[in-house]
Amino acid sequence: MAGSDLYLRQMEIGPMANYVYLLGPAGSPETAVVDPAWDIDAILDAAAADDRKIVAVLVTHWHPDHTNGIAALVERTDATVHANREELPWLPFKGENLKAVRAGEELVLGGLPVQFLHTPGHTPGSQCFLVRDRLVSGDTLFINACGRTDLPGGDPAKLYESLSGSLGRLDDRTILLPGHNYADLSSTTLGEQKLHNPFLRATSLEQFLGMVGAPR
Repeated sequence: MAGSDLYLRQMEIGPMANYVYLLGPAGSPETAVVDPAWDIDAILDAAAADDRKIVAVLVTHWHPDHTNGIAALVERTDATVHANREELPWLPFKGENLKAVRAGEELVLGGLPVQFLHTPGHTPGSQCFLVRDRLVSGDTLFINACGRTDLPGGDPAKLYESLSGSLGRLDDRTILLPGHNYADLSSTTLGEQKLHNPFLRATSLEQFLGMVGAPR
């Protein structure tokens, strides 16, 4: 899966159907891994097979099924770990390789910008990554579903704001790449989700709170 100047590889890894992503510029080996977990050998083997050099880790949120491989990957690659500053108190990884980021910042990989979108709600520091016309959404937005808000740090009102605001304003042609394989498709467009995903179709906070079973 790639555009003319974009390298992007989606891999399903682990017992919870996690998607791990490799992404970077097509014309340079610099590569970021999104949410390395479960099987670091498989991630490193995939990067090596594509002649990619892992230089960065991008963290969508702190939950262990998305972060349990960070320490091992950093030990083997010396990659810099980029996590939203609101997520740091929860993140199990600490150390010199950890960099706190804010909403709207970018990581440039070989000339390819990766934009950090702060999308709280599933966790306080949940973030998505916008790369050209691709959105890697972690557990904020799934295909025809959204992230849970009943886990530690979850906030349904903030998730509604993230979905209806930050993500709802993105171009309909943006390709959605979720954090888990929970659907028949591995990707879709935001336009399709705006039409069919009930959580993106909610027109008020009260309606959304009722849909996720939160107090109103």
